[in-house]
Amino acid sequence: MHKPKQERAIQTRAAILRAAAEVFDECGYTGASISKIIARAGLTQGAVYFHFASKEEMARAVMLEQANNLRFPDGVPGLQHLVDLTMFLAVQLQEDSLLRAGVRLAVEQGEIFGNRDDTAYRDWVERFAADLYAATGRSELLPDVVVPDLAQFLVGAYSGTQLFSNISTGRADLPQRLVVMWRYLLPGIATPEARARMVVRPWGAARP
Repeated sequence: MHKPKQERAIQTRAAILRAAAEVFDECGYTGASISKIIARAGLTQGAVYFHFASKEEMARAVMLEQANNLRFPDGVPGLQHLVDLTMFLAVQLQEDSLLRAGVRLAVEQGEIFGNRDDTAYRDWVERFAADLYAATGRSELLPDVVVPDLAQFLVGAYSGTQLFSNISTGRADLPQRLVVMWRYLLPGIATPEARARMVVRPWGAARP
C-alpha cells in the first residue's frame, strides 16, 4: 500500500535535511554543495529542489531545526532537569549531525548569510528558562536570581564551552567541561538545600 503523498513529502524533506546536515557538518557551508547533498540524500535533483530552492535555504532550515529530532530527557522540571538537559545535549553534540551542523551554522551565519538571526539561540533561552522558572517555584534558586538574565547567560556560557571543547578535542571532553561549569555556577544561583540535592555528572554516568 502506497504511503499518502503528504507523508512521503514529510519523509523526503527530513531525508534532505539530514543529508544537508551531514554535509554541512563535514564540509562547512563553503565546502558543501547542492550536488554533494543530493548524492548524500540519494534523491533526484527535482525532489531536492521541490523542498529547498537553494543551499542557503537548506542551511537556514538546518540552523533553525537543529533540535527537532531530539527526544529530551524526562523528569520533573527544575534545576536538576536543567543540569541533566545540558549533559544530554553534550552527548547529542557528539552523536547528532543535525544538532552539530545547526550549531556550526548558527556560529558562522554572519559570514554565510550576511545577516544574523538569533532565533536558534532564543529557542534555547526559552527552553532553559522553563526549567529555571520551575526551579523558582520549587525554591531552588537564590532570591536575587533573575530568570531571563540567567537563561540568556547560560546559553552564552554553554555555547562558548562547547565551542572551546570542539576546537580543543572535537567535543570529546565536553561533558567534563560542563561538570566544571556547573561546579562554579551553582553556588551563585542555587540555595544550599538545592545544591545538596544536585547531581552533576555526564549523561549516562551512574548516580553516586
